[in-house]
Amino acid sequence: MAGMRSATPDPVALQATLFDFAIGELVRQHRESFPPLWTSESWAKLLIWLALNCGCSGDREGLEAFAVALGPVLTGRLRRIFFERVLEDLDLQVMADPAEQQVLVMPVGPSGPLELDGVAQALERVGLQGRVAADRSRWQSLESVVAIPWSEPCA
Repeated sequence: MAGMRSATPDPVALQATLFDFAIGELVRQHRESFPPLWTSESWAKLLIWLALNCGCSGDREGLEAFAVALGPVLTGRLRRIFFERVLEDLDLQVMADPAEQQVLVMPVGPSGPLELDGVAQALERVGLQGRVAADRSRWQSLESVVAIPWSEPCA
């Protein structure tokens, strides 16, 4: 062990990790601030807020330039964070992007089939119970995932 030195962290990798952490936390902390929640409108409001806080103008050209600057990879990552909720105490993760046909509820860790009562509790906790199909016969259990259709098609 003598003579072995620890590798010096790559500054670019550290900056990328810091950026990823910071932007994820920013989205998590502010995603509840743009009603109506669980809608494309809410997502658009977040993007406008981010663009304005980055110095872009609020006109169409400025907002489009911001969207292009984000790029599809970062935009996709931000969108996943925005429409995801992790309920540690229930060991469940909810993915509810209105651009998708259904809401997905899955275990945080390895698990068997999910209990529908726990899924219903998670939906209620995150405010989705009125936005998804209430009829549990329409819920699909797919191994460790429950897929629930939206109550109304999203625009």
